Amino acid sequence: MPHQEAIQLLRGAVGALHNTPAGIAALCRTWRAQTALLSALPPRFAEVAENILCRLESASLFSEESCSYSQHDQLAHLGAWLDQAQLALQKTASV
Repeated sequence: MPHQEAIQLLRGAVGALHNTPAGIAALCRTWRAQTALLSALPPRFAEVAENILCRLESASLFSEESCSYSQHDQLAHLGAWLDQAQLALQKTASV
């Protein structure tokens, strides 16, 4: 799958997430399955993505009040990650 298609797939997965632990688990599986995209980016991208996914999974185990990680914030971080990944891929393509 071309990298831009993978980014669109991940954007769709974030947008379609329902506020359920099963939805979060599916999102994380989908995200981690994009190995071609992750390997096309600098190594730091995979590190950051994994940190966000771990916080998102942690947040799904608790109610909003009892977890220091907001699901909404983590999803926003994933959106920002996708924006940065897209920019990094565009820079690589133009070199």
